[in-house]
Amino acid sequence: MISRLSKAPRILPALLFATMVISSAGPGFAEEAPAVYPDASVPAPESTAPFDDVNPSVILKGSVWRMKPGIVFLRTPIGLLTLSSKTTLKDVRASHEVTFWIHGAQLAVDIRKRADGSLLHRYLSGPFKPADGEDKTLRRWTPEGEKSFHYGAQERALAALREDDLLTVEVDDTDTVVGLHDLQFDLQVSQLPASGSDTHLLLTGTVSKLKSNFIFFRTPIGVVNVNAKIGIKNAKVGQTMTLHIHRHHVVADLASQNAAAPVRRFVTGPLQFATPEHTSVKLWTPDGEQTYPADRGRSALSGAKEGSPITVELNGQGSVVEFHRFH
Repeated sequence: MISRLSKAPRILPALLFATMVISSAGPGFAEEAPAVYPDASVPAPESTAPFDDVNPSVILKGSVWRMKPGIVFLRTPIGLLTLSSKTTLKDVRASHEVTFWIHGAQLAVDIRKRADGSLLHRYLSGPFKPADGEDKTLRRWTPEGEKSFHYGAQERALAALREDDLLTVEVDDTDTVVGLHDLQFDLQVSQLPASGSDTHLLLTGTVSKLKSNFIFFRTPIGVVNVNAKIGIKNAKVGQTMTLHIHRHHVVADLASQNAAAPVRRFVTGPLQFATPEHTSVKLWTPDGEQTYPADRGRSALSGAKEGSPITVELNGQGSVVEFHRFH
């Protein structure tokens, strides 16, 4: 669960956001949006922006795929995102766009009209933090930075909370709390983000289960179901995994339990040769753009077009083990 309105147990707030799985939205809603992989014919723009090191962190934009009062299915660049609530999400329409953020122990959801960008709803979830030295306000992280919000008509309900109790508030554009809600989410990481995506994800956790092509990835925000076909090979139960997604790039680090250094790194992104002779390949990583010799990738790279997705597998010393091509 993302939030409770009162009497929340006093444990690490980041552990209480949600269980991120494919089919927990309820009977009749265990559906998976069709996977959409990057179009190799679209040139891949340069991507050298630094990666936000807040962990966990997620930034996603979604379009409404299906809806029912209290449940909204969203297509995102990396898979299906489901939002559910017993107290809100009654008026979401196909003409709306949703932006979803996780920032450490904080979560934010904006619902806007796609036509003009006007805000319809903003939900902010996280531990209750009254503003220092101010009456009837609470502090909350937002995508624009930390802000204070007036209690408004919710003063009685908010005054009953203790610091660090978890809750979801709805706020308006006057920085006033206009509602208290329950809000949950489910997210599947099932595909590579397409070129031009502003997707951002950084999660570290433990591989808890493997089934078919799926990795059950236990993280501070729940169990994330990750499709290994996004470029992750031979993960093992008990390994620590750090998953980075930045625009249309994916980097997965696998390490032995409690080990600091990875035993394998998988770097996935659009193919870009670093030399006219095709002797090396350039790909984005969280440490900046890296160049990898292509001598171990002759088979995988033969006939591959620039812009098509490719994975470089590295060992614990950072040397190329193999190139993997998407089919």
